Amino acid sequence: MAESKSERKDKSVYDEDSIKSLDWVEHIRLRPGMYIGKLGNGTSPDDGIYVLFKEVVDNSVDEFIMGAGKEIDLTLGEDGSFTVRDYGRGIPLGKVVECVSKINTGGKYEGEAFKKSVGLNGVGAKAVNALSSQFKVQSFREGSTKTAIFAKGKLTQDEKQKSTTERNGTLMSFIPDASLFPKFRWESEFLEERIRYYTYLNAGLTLNFNGQKYTSKNGLLDLLTHHTDDTIRYPIIHFKDNDIEVSLTHDGNYGERYFSFVNGQFTTEGGTHLAAFKEGIVRGCKDFFRKEVESSDVRGSIVGAISIRMHEPVFESQTKTKLGSTNYNEKGDSLRTWIVDFVRQKLEQHLHKNPETAKALLEKIQANERERKDMAGIRKLANERAKKANLHNRKLRDCNVHYNTSHRLRDQSQIFITEGDSASGSITKARSVNHQAVFSLKGKPLNCYGMTKKVVYENEEFNLLQHALNIEEGIDELRYNKIIVATDADVDGAHIRLLLLTFFLQFFPELVVHGHIHVLQTPLFRVRNKKETIYCYDETEKTAALNKLGKNAEITRFKGLGEISPDEFAAFIGKDIRLEPVLLQPEMKIAGVLEYYMGKNSPQRRDFIMDNLRVEEDVVEEVPADFAAEKAASVMAEAE
Repeated sequence: MAESKSERKDKSVYDEDSIKSLDWVEHIRLRPGMYIGKLGNGTSPDDGIYVLFKEVVDNSVDEFIMGAGKEIDLTLGEDGSFTVRDYGRGIPLGKVVECVSKINTGGKYEGEAFKKSVGLNGVGAKAVNALSSQFKVQSFREGSTKTAIFAKGKLTQDEKQKSTTERNGTLMSFIPDASLFPKFRWESEFLEERIRYYTYLNAGLTLNFNGQKYTSKNGLLDLLTHHTDDTIRYPIIHFKDNDIEVSLTHDGNYGERYFSFVNGQFTTEGGTHLAAFKEGIVRGCKDFFRKEVESSDVRGSIVGAISIRMHEPVFESQTKTKLGSTNYNEKGDSLRTWIVDFVRQKLEQHLHKNPETAKALLEKIQANERERKDMAGIRKLANERAKKANLHNRKLRDCNVHYNTSHRLRDQSQIFITEGDSASGSITKARSVNHQAVFSLKGKPLNCYGMTKKVVYENEEFNLLQHALNIEEGIDELRYNKIIVATDADVDGAHIRLLLLTFFLQFFPELVVHGHIHVLQTPLFRVRNKKETIYCYDETEKTAALNKLGKNAEITRFKGLGEISPDEFAAFIGKDIRLEPVLLQPEMKIAGVLEYYMGKNSPQRRDFIMDNLRVEEDVVEEVPADFAAEKAASVMAEAE
């Protein structure tokens, strides 16, 4: 029997019955962002599944730091499961269930057991447990083992202790819950990069990932070797002491690239320690060369890495991407003073002992100074033009939430870079004004390969884009977390993408290194009948749609973004947006990539294209067989 109006409770009433208490599982699943940041589907390096991976691996690495176990086995299963097996001390068998299911329970609260670990709040493993469709924990300790299995944080199997011949340690295995991480997929590039960081930060630790062994002997020296090429101006400077390790060099690229870590955590947004590292480098150069130099001249084209270990670090969120601590130990000593003094003194000593390095560093500083002064005039004029344009900038349709603010949704901020008014019009009408901005190109941008940064100010479009992103002085004040290249799915669209990537890699490579650049994937086909419409992103999806809707279903091929109506576009840039992150493979170096794709090596590129040319069957019937080769040659000629 339905309730009468008088029996229904007024939902606007605020009384004792309005107060709800959630258990730990309910709270984590209801508010996952508080624990792992955003959810995502695995296509971005900061998506939640990689935070789950990190939380589990961090526990095993902490065992290595405490001197227990030098090897960790990592296994990615075909079902999307991830298994981490370490050979440390193993969770005390009587606390196996509690350690992964009772909030604020763990062994990291007392300073002596885990003095300088990453996870200090007893939440990490519990969050993984709550956000996984299946979670297994097994401890091996002194000839005995204990296993517990959970589903979405609820205990489903609690085995009794039994004897074992396995080595001491802990095994944790989890499958991210598909209801929270829809259509998630693990990107091997993201996983491999994180695994490499673990080895760089823990020299002597070996991680075995699906049969591949990762290890490092030289710590941050190996990290910079991995991220630089033969354009470096002098051998990598590397020094370490108790609780601090740094490395740095200058290369032939523009911008500044830094890798900063606290207790093994990659602080992608830097923080107190990174600011002190930069200051220490500048002060060290001033003291050694005994002259006043501009900070920007010292740091231009620098590649640096810093790792510190400290008591109870204070991060600005549970995802620990930015350090907020001002003291580095229990005595209250200044974190900034400690790092600045260490870097300044060690750098000055190193330059005294290595005059060739000192000479090369000074030449780089002087070259940066000359370029800065050479650009001063045109930079001033360009900035004045940009300020005027910003008042009535039709190229930029801005949003309300920006990345360089403290807004709780800052990570969702995006900017679409589109070609022409047609595409930008559809996206502008379909976007969320709250966090999605649009920047419209007037045509194909300039191929800036091999040019100096002066072209960024001379070219109006590049200058306006630079100002829209707010990256003139580096990416510390970047206004959008995701910079999305949105071009047509044809040869001209691919060419525009290539020219934009050249711009970013040439002058702002840190945007690519830190995962801010993405390419928008839009459907190529619309397959529909009178009852249902399916959008398909490739031929495989089109075939599956036809099998579902029938061979007589209507097929529409989208040739450009402007052909997609704003109502349709809203579905492609909303919660189900498909983005392809722009990644640099481990073997790729920025200078080499730009030289190959944009340099004067047309014969090599032509040979590669001809050797790998694929012509779709349905295209062969309509165009000459050599059409694609001719088109590719014309694109290369235009790029030149």
